Amino acid sequence: MQTLADKYYSFTGAVCNSVKHLDGLPPLLFRVLLFFPFWEAGTRKFANFESTSNWFGNSEWGLGLPFPDVMTFLAASTETVGAVLLLTGFAVRWITIPLMITMLVAIFAVHLDNGWFAIAQSTDPEISERLSRARTILQNNGNYSWLTEKGNIVILQNGIEFAATYFIMLLSLFFTGAGRYFSTDYWLSKAFPHKK
Repeated sequence: MQTLADKYYSFTGAVCNSVKHLDGLPPLLFRVLLFFPFWEAGTRKFANFESTSNWFGNSEWGLGLPFPDVMTFLAASTETVGAVLLLTGFAVRWITIPLMITMLVAIFAVHLDNGWFAIAQSTDPEISERLSRARTILQNNGNYSWLTEKGNIVILQNGIEFAATYFIMLLSLFFTGAGRYFSTDYWLSKAFPHKK
């Protein structure tokens, strides 16, 4: 049994060593994927600053957060600047911290009561019934083929799925860093190596 284990470890080591130079690819892909939602969310908050601040501050139909103007500015700045830093691979470990905090606030203050899924599952009988009714209304009173040519009609559940996924990706980047070859952090570490 030990011989089999040794062969397994030897083979795994050889395979992993042969692709080690590609270990910067997953962090790069995470960074690029995260750029888009954070850039969109941050720039949208800036573009709709007043309405976002009203939603942040109102306890009846919003989040009821204190200092809503400050919170809106901080969230929008974190997301916008964070998107740029992630894309360029600069200060990635540092920017993941406020971005993870932003995701935790989104999870617990906005999405948690809606469950896990961002898009409601059509296998749920209640959701299926609503979708069927919506299709009937749209087919009878609208241009259904035009409405659905880019995708199916869905019900937005607005659960924690995306915020939790982004949090996990950011947590991974916190531990791995920006990755080699395709990040500013990597090239800065080569140009200015840490002296112990």
